[in-house]
Formats: sequence, C-alpha cells, structure tokens
Amino acid sequence: MENSDPSLEKFFRAHKDTITSISFNPTGKQAASGSYDSCLIVWNLKNNQSQNRSFRYQGHEDAVMDVRFSPNGQLLASASRDKTVRLWVPNIKGESSSFKAHTSTVRSVDFSNDSELLCTASDDKTVKIFTVHRQKFQFSLSGHSNWVRVARFAPDSRILVSGSDDKTIKIWDKNTKECVHTFNEASCHVNSVMFHPSGSCIAAGNSDSTIKIWDIRINKLLQHYQTHQDEVNSVCFHPSGNLLISASSDSTLKLFDLLEGRLIYTLHGHQPKKAVAVAFSHCGDYFASGGADNQLLYWKTNLSDYFNSENNQENQMGRNYNSAAVEGDSRIPSGAVSSINTRHRPLLNQPQPSMYESKAKSVVFGTDSVPISGRSVLNPTGDTMTNIINEADYNNPLPPNSPPHTNKSSSTGSAMNESKKMNLALSQIISQLDTLTQTVAILEERLTNVENKVTDFIAHSHSSAKSSHHHHSKPN
Repeated sequence: MENSDPSLEKFFRAHKDTITSISFNPTGKQAASGSYDSCLIVWNLKNNQSQNRSFRYQGHEDAVMDVRFSPNGQLLASASRDKTVRLWVPNIKGESSSFKAHTSTVRSVDFSNDSELLCTASDDKTVKIFTVHRQKFQFSLSGHSNWVRVARFAPDSRILVSGSDDKTIKIWDKNTKECVHTFNEASCHVNSVMFHPSGSCIAAGNSDSTIKIWDIRINKLLQHYQTHQDEVNSVCFHPSGNLLISASSDSTLKLFDLLEGRLIYTLHGHQPKKAVAVAFSHCGDYFASGGADNQLLYWKTNLSDYFNSENNQENQMGRNYNSAAVEGDSRIPSGAVSSINTRHRPLLNQPQPSMYESKAKSVVFGTDSVPISGRSVLNPTGDTMTNIINEADYNNPLPPNSPPHTNKSSSTGSAMNESKKMNLALSQIISQLDTLTQTVAILEERLTNVENKVTDFIAHSHSSAKSSHHHHSKPN
C-alpha cells in the first residue's frame, strides 16, 4: 500500500485567543487544548456529527499554558499563569480540583506513566513533583537560573527532563532528586523538550529556530535541524520513534524522517499566524496543531506503511549509534537539514527506500480548501475571560547587562568604567534576587509540608474520634 501526503481532516474554532498546548486522550477519541483565553476545551473527534460536541472548561483565572491527559485517560491536568494546576474529569460535567503549585506562572505539567505523579515547571525556576491523589507536594528540583518552560517524565518515569530560559536542558533522577546531566544550548532558550519513546534520546525545540536531538546515554548530539525561519515552539515524536514533528512561529509545521535525518514535509495550515502547539495521537495515525489563529487543526498522518513496517516496529533510537564525538555541526548552513553522518550511523533501522526518493514536500491548505465537515459545536457555558499574553512575557525577565547611555563628550575610559560599574551593580542585584527566590521556594516547601502534616493530623483525629464515639455508644 502506497503512502499519501498528510491531510487535514477537520478544523475547530472556539478559543478566543492563541492555543498554547494540545494533548490526545489515549483512546484517540478526544483531544484537549489550552489557550491564553484561560479556558480548556475537550474536542470529541468522532466522525458521528451527533457525537461531535466539545466541552469548554472554565476555572483558571489566567492563561492556560499546558494541558495533559493522564496515561489512563481518567484525568486531564492543566497548568496556568494563575500559579495553579487543575485536575479535571474529562466529561460533560467537568469537575475539577485546584492547588497552588508554584509562586509564579506554571508553564508545564505532565503525568508519570502510572498516572500517580505530576511534574510541573514554573517561572519560579523550579520543577516540582506532586501526587495525583490529594495533590500532595513531594519535592522540588532546583538548579535552573531562569524560567523553566517545560518538564517531562521519561517513558519509564525514572528520570525527567527540563528546559529553561537559562539556555540549558537538565536531566534529573527522580529517586536521588539530583541533576545527572546538563546540556548547554549556549545561545538560546528552550521552548519544548520531549523524550523519544525508547527513553534513550530527547528532542528540543529552541528559540534560535533549531531542533536538536540528544542521546542521553552518551550525552552527545545526534541530529541538528535548521529548517525553520523562526523559533520552534513545540516538538513531538511519533509513537514509532521514527518521525518528529515541530511547530514554529514561522507559521509552519515540519515533519522529519529520523531514520535518514531529513525534512520530508512542510505543512502550512496556520499561516500567517504562529504555530504554537503540535501533538501526535497515541496510535500515531493522527496529529493536531494549534496556534495564534485560535484554531485547532486535526490532521491524518497517512504514513502507515512507514511506521508500521515490520523493520520499524521497535524503538531503536541510537541503538547503532557510533560513540565517536560529533564534529562539524557549526558548519551546518542555515536553512538546511543536518544529520551528522547519519548514513553511516543510523539512528534506527533503515526505512523502506521507495518512499523517500523524492524531495521534501510542502503541503499548503488555504482557507478555501479547508473542509467544513467536523466543525465543533460547543456546549455553551457562558462567557470566558480573555487574557492576551504580551510578547514581553516571553523575554528574559532579568535586567539586561547592557552599558548605560554615555555623553559623547565623556572620555572613552570614563564611559567604560561607568559601564563596568553598572554591570557589576546589576549582577549583584540579580544575584540577590536569585537568593531571595530560592529562599521563598524553600519556605513555601516547608509551609506545604506543614500543611500536609496538619491535614493528616486532622484526618487522623476525626477518624479516632469517630472510632471512640462508636465504641462508647455500644449497648451494655
């Protein structure tokens, strides 16, 4: 059976502002999206029009930055700029519980593979772990020096990865609570990071428009893609591990063949607006994207022959990787797809050659060509708050170390001295702010622990009181 191009199946319009994140239910029948409009929407993706209703969930007081279905499909988690995380039951009632997770914006939330733990990432520079049951705080992972934009569990949940505006990616051991390795992105902040299904590699989408794939067993760069024209906001591995998709502020989605290390499709569905979020369904047959056009696009992958072939059923990312040092990635030309000697060091099993003999394809969907079928009808729940996040919110929150304006008549030496003094003063202020932030985080952890102990004590006291009352009320 011959593969065809990815195709747009449906589009949904209901959000009033940019879609920030997308997550599929494990069954593939629903997808959830979060938005700057402070709402979550759960989209029912069934073909039956009578069952194609979707549900809007309200509860956050500010922008929803991330959404995530639990692996068992029973819960939906959301992270918000209102500093809270909410857990929702994804049905028509949409009951939810909320807890304050951080002292600043919560940008990311994720479930462990057993649906028992949550990890969150925040502008307070920490990653935190909570239990899903009763949402009890467990511990913090501290080490980043700037906003943490994303944190994700590995497939086996024994380790985590986090990406930050401090231009680093950190790998954490959940059991020891220690950072086991740091990848330095050097010149850019990290917008998105995700584990390969095998757990042996990570992909990072960066603000300098690049995508990098690292082997975390040998801590080496495997592939480096420079095909986007603007920052990469989201990356997602296909469940087979053989493909990667990305969403960028250049308004495109790009699909990469990781076996051959090259771009195979560019999708233009959100132009001229930014593409912000993208995710594959759990089976990989579909993917969804969202962006600044406030629309969710539902796509059919149409590459079943490739990722279901007998030679590619196992996730073998990096299994045959030569451990020699990576060389020459600084010479990669801008706008080209770079794979580092991939022909001699395959990342996975070799693909079927018949499919990839042609050049990368560009698939454009104009407004007139978008099918009308499947447009969502929302369950009306009233008006929503609209919270537009300014571009400034994405900038580094620390003061820039730039020299002050000097008078032209001043001597060059005097100007340089004044600049050095100003930079030194700013550095000291930044250091003091970091110390204060860490102190607040420690105090918050202690307060959370005290609250948990008090809650446990009260629950135990009530249980004891009921037991005592039952004992005394027994007839002689």
